[in-house]
Formats: sequence, C-alpha cells, structure tokens
Amino acid sequence: VRLPAATAQGQGQSAGNWRDAAELGDRLSVMEGSEEQPGPRPPHPGDHRIRDGDFVVLKREDVFKAVQVQRRKKVTFEKQWFYLDNVIGHSYGTTFEVTSGGSLQPKKKKEEPTSETKEAGTDNRNIIDDGKSQKLTQDDIKALKDKGIKGEEIVQQLIENSTTFRDKTEFAQDKYIKKKKKKYEAMITVVKPSTRILSVMYYAREPGKINHMRYDTLAQMLTLGNIRAGNKMIVMETCAGLVLGAMMERMGGFGSIIQLYPGGGPVRAATACFGFPKSFLSGLYEFPLNQVDSLLNGTFSAEMLSSEPKDSASVEESNGTLEEKQTSEQENEDSMPEAPESNHPEEQETMEIVSQDPDYKEPKERGSKKDYIQEKQRRQEEQKKRHLEAAALLSERNADGLIVASRFHPTPLLLSLLDFVAPSRPFVVYCQYKEPLLECYTKLRERGGVINLRLSETWLRNYQVLPDRSHPKLLMSGGGGYLLSGFTVAMDNLKADPSLKSSTSTLESHKTEEPAAKKRKCPESDSTFQKLL
Repeated sequence: VRLPAATAQGQGQSAGNWRDAAELGDRLSVMEGSEEQPGPRPPHPGDHRIRDGDFVVLKREDVFKAVQVQRRKKVTFEKQWFYLDNVIGHSYGTTFEVTSGGSLQPKKKKEEPTSETKEAGTDNRNIIDDGKSQKLTQDDIKALKDKGIKGEEIVQQLIENSTTFRDKTEFAQDKYIKKKKKKYEAMITVVKPSTRILSVMYYAREPGKINHMRYDTLAQMLTLGNIRAGNKMIVMETCAGLVLGAMMERMGGFGSIIQLYPGGGPVRAATACFGFPKSFLSGLYEFPLNQVDSLLNGTFSAEMLSSEPKDSASVEESNGTLEEKQTSEQENEDSMPEAPESNHPEEQETMEIVSQDPDYKEPKERGSKKDYIQEKQRRQEEQKKRHLEAAALLSERNADGLIVASRFHPTPLLLSLLDFVAPSRPFVVYCQYKEPLLECYTKLRERGGVINLRLSETWLRNYQVLPDRSHPKLLMSGGGGYLLSGFTVAMDNLKADPSLKSSTSTLESHKTEEPAAKKRKCPESDSTFQKLL
C-alpha cells in the first residue's frame, strides 16, 4: 500500500485517494495469486464522516445518548428536540447548535481574547444571595427565546444585568458563566461510539442493565482476559451486549466469539450501538445456555435445537435501546441456570428475529403474510445452522479465554464452561457482589485445574484539573463490582500417575502429623493447667 500512497502524493492528489490505493493493493495481491481471504480493511478517511444510517452518540456536557442517524427523524435529548439531517457529511466530533425548528447548525470556534483583563473581585463574603441581583425576569428571558435570540447572547445579557457579577472572584465568574451556558446554550456534539463512551453512558443512565459494571472494571476484564485479534473467545453476559461489543471492538473482526445466552435469544442492544460492519459479524456465534450440559455429556444433537424450551422474556425497544424483561428467574448452584418455559411460542419466535436483526420490520412493511412467514422460516434455519457451527467450535474445547458477566450465580456457570477452555488460558468472572465470587473461589480451589486465582475490586476517583483549582471531585462512585480472574492448567498428569497421588498424600499426612516432641509436651501442659485450676 505504500507504493500507491507515495505515487498519489507525488501526483498531488488529495487524501481521499486512499481508497483507490487500497483497491489497487487488493488487485496486486490477487495478481500475485494469494489464496488468503483478506480480513476487514483499515478505516479510510470516509469512515470519519457521518453517514445516513450510522450509529452515533450525542454528547452534551457529561450526558450521552446513542441514536441512529435517520433523515426527518425527531430526536429528544436533554429536554430538546431536533433533527439529525444536517449532521450527515460532517466529521465526528463536530459541535452543533440547536436552532429554531429543530435544525442543527455547526458551531464555529471563536478565539477567546487572552490579553483582555477581566474585572473581578477578591472576596465573595459580602455577596448576599437574595434573588434580587438579576434584573432580567423569567418573562424577559422567555421573550428573548421567542425572538430567536441565541443562547450565547442570552448569557451575555444575563451577565450585563447582574449587579453582583463584577464583585465575584474570577473563579466564581467562570462557574457562573459555565452554569448559564449549560442552561441556555443548546450545544450538541456528535461523537463516534466506542467502548469507553458507551460504558460511561450506560453506567450513568441505566446501570442496572449492565449489572452496575463500571467502565474501569470493563477495561480490566478486557486486559485480564487477554482479548486480542485472532482469539477464540467464549462469553456469557447479561449486560445488554456491552461486554460482547467491547470484545468485538478489541478483536477488530479477526477471530471468533461464541456467546452463550439464556432464554430464547441473545440481547445485543449495546452491541448494535457500536455500528460494526457486517464483516465483524461473520465470526460471531451464539449458543443456548440450556444446551451446554448436553454438549458436555456428548448427547447434543441438532433435533434438540428445535425442541428447546421457550423463554417468557420479552424484548422491547425504549429510548433507542432494547430492554429485556424476564418474569421469573431460577438460580440453582448445583445445575446450570435455565430459563422458565413460555406459553406463547409464536411471540418468542418473533422476539428472536427482533433481537438479532436491527433492520426488523413489521409484516405490513415487508409485504404479504406469506412472504413474512417464509422469511421467518429462512432466518430460523440460518440461526439453527449458526448454532450447529457454535456447537462444533465448543466441542473442540480449545477456547483461548472465557468471560462471564451475568446476573446468574457464577459458580455453576464457570465450573461448566471451564471445560471448553484450553490449558494455560485466562478466565475472568464479574459479579456485582463479593460473596458469590468468594464461593466461586472456594469451589475452584477444591476442583483444581486453575492457578493464579485473584479476587479484586477497583477503587476509582475522578479529579478536576483546572488552573489553581485541581482537586478530587466531591462525588465519586461507591463501587464498580468485583472480578475473579485466573488461568487454566491441565490436570491429566496428576490423575494418570498413581505415584504422584501417593507421594502427594504422604506429603500431606506428614504436614498434618504433629512432631513427637510436641506430642510429649501436650500431656505435661494439660496436667499443669489442671493443677493451676
């Protein structure tokens, strides 16, 4: 690719010719007779532009919301409504101002004068907050809004009509301006979805959907699990697909991920917000959790997929994200958790299509009812085929890692899924509470086959970094969950060699047996104690 890039630079072509250079590089590789199928292409400059149908994240101060860009679609964000038509074609990270009629206009950056000295006081003790310092009333401010005056001008008039603004200190003035801008200036920044942004968004707005997993805890899970391109990973999560999306982003479309799900279908609301290309989905497989036992026992067959029990969980769309509501849950420490049966199989089949296809439409929009039924059957056959492929991958029992982050008890899940992981591979288990992981830790020590077990909790504190006023923030997170991590090892040598067992048992007996000198001293000490009494 370097040769076409250098040629384009020598001919004075623009940076947009990188796509032509990549296509030329692909043609050269085909001419050389390379039989390798190319993986996902690196992003070209066009990927940094917002296009129709892209998933984006709206940002205002510290508030985020994930939406899909669609023309003439009204979006409500922070008590304001607008259309996203004008963001198409702009770069990610552009800041827009909400104008009259719900239109978004790019905000031009203005250079603030640095030589101008602000008139400020030295002390705030003489300022009395009696509510009379502002000359403008609420009716005056409403009249300014009705005239179409921008928020920046409204803030300037509030400053000019404040009788105590010039008496405030410089820091107090900055805080006052920041507060008024947040209230009256409607500035929206469109950013590209990422693991950090989506995890912060979910933790701030809907932490219950991700089991109160904090963003730094998710980062540690990816690091401890050694998530990288080319891996074959197993994940069991009930965090709306956030952990799955984070793994897919880090793997970059290379490798395979097998997702185990409870109920009738996987919930991937957060995964859809990433906006991954179709090439990333080719290595993603799913397998029902209630069929894991049969796969371990060797009794799994293709007929079991069509007769598996249906779950009563319903998936509905709300505020651009999918919600999973389950009427009842069953947690059993001695067996794998299975979802209860449902009395409405037709509704469950519809839910499977909705949860897996973001482009799902109602039967009226698709066409006739017959076409809809044929389409549904085709998708079910395709889903069954993917399940069989996932079962074949799990049967190899050579996964490169295991990630568990669910609302179920982690002990039965981990003890069953560890059999699919190859030796010398990492595993990470997340739980909101410490006690289930302590029990899991004890069971793993009794079972064996794992080393370097570690139960950890992260302490996080945010800092405000500003000139002459950098300090820890007053409010901080109380907890972000707990992690249990370790590595798998092979136990075949210890089980096969009886001499190792005998030597181990002899060594343990020597350790537990008390020395002879200590045995002789025990009766004397007991008799002396009785005499003292």
